[in-house]
Amino acid sequence: MSKSITRRGAIAAALAAGLILAAPAAAQAHVGVSPDSVAPEGSAVLTFSFTHGCENSPTTAMRITMPDGLTSVSPTVDAMWDVEVERADNGLVSAVTYTATTPVAHDLRGAVTMAVSVGEDAPESLVFPVEQQCETGANAWTEVAEEGQDPHDLDSPAPVVTVAADAEADAGHGDHDAAGSDEAESDAAECDAAEATGGAESEDVAPVAGIILGSAGLLAGVAALVVAIRTSRRNAG
Repeated sequence: MSKSITRRGAIAAALAAGLILAAPAAAQAHVGVSPDSVAPEGSAVLTFSFTHGCENSPTTAMRITMPDGLTSVSPTVDAMWDVEVERADNGLVSAVTYTATTPVAHDLRGAVTMAVSVGEDAPESLVFPVEQQCETGANAWTEVAEEGQDPHDLDSPAPVVTVAADAEADAGHGDHDAAGSDEAESDAAECDAAEATGGAESEDVAPVAGIILGSAGLLAGVAALVVAIRTSRRNAG
């Protein structure tokens, strides 16, 4: 009887653990934006990514509506997506639709990018409503958290970029070509990695040199001891 209870307890614990692990995955199943902050009157290359389709249906298009407060929007040219730009009466970009040249399978990650510049009258939060279109159905990522509400509690949150003074200025250099900005960021990362590697090698030199010198000193001491013993034996004889 006790064995049966123990087994049931173990199964229940396993199911509970599975639910705990599944919860974060479900919470992350939405359209995200990176970076999620930009400096006032700054610019950035924004990446909108998704990790699933509509149920099991592949994604065919992403329509992103632009918020007020942007002074320029430059969608990135990508062989994976056809780009269509909509403009408001003032000539500014009001929406961008990325249509997949090949539908993105429901279990694969997809992403689109655009360079944006923020105006001086931009609000503290830039909300980018997204319509994810699929071969069957669509997902509308348009919900915005109210004051005091946790955005993670929303079923279909819209991507939000915060305008903050402590955000990295000119992230991605939005006024320039997005592809060129990505290359620059990649080069910078490679330089940082090279510097980190060089630093590690420099720090390793001292311990290695100490080991070599210490070993040499030990050998010299042993040799001197052998000579002294031999000399003492000869003198005794």
